[in-house]
Amino acid sequence: MGIMEYTSYKDIKYYDECAPLVEGLGYRLVDLKIVPSKTITKISAIVTPLDPAANMGVNDCAKVHRVLLPRLEALLGTEETSMELTSPGIEHNIKNAAEFTVFTGRNVRVWDKIKTDWVGGKITAADTKSVTLEQENGESVNILYENIAKAKFIYNPNEGKES
Repeated sequence: MGIMEYTSYKDIKYYDECAPLVEGLGYRLVDLKIVPSKTITKISAIVTPLDPAANMGVNDCAKVHRVLLPRLEALLGTEETSMELTSPGIEHNIKNAAEFTVFTGRNVRVWDKIKTDWVGGKITAADTKSVTLEQENGESVNILYENIAKAKFIYNPNEGKES
């Protein structure tokens, strides 16, 4: 098992130019990948609502797509693009530790290499080195990214539904 790497969003090309645009619409840009090829530039973006309890629907994706694609085409200087825009999904695996900062308020579980077990909780804080989870018993636990082998969302069927 590897360790959770932290890649600053500043190091993701065009992230800083696109994130404020996405946030202005009420969403967060989780990831942005731009893969140029001979004929077409493929763009893949992951977007999540600012509200951790909200779900991302087709209309949400369409709204972001309409604004984000022209911006990226202007930055890239080409309209020969195809963009796939997705939401993280209920079983989302966190690949980049920087995502913890975006997903504050969400329930996740991380594989702690020191405990050799899954630790679950709600993300209450995250920085460049570690994430803090509030567990169901109300205790907070701070885990260094270097001790996290993998991390994923905890699927809660009641999340996002009105009670």
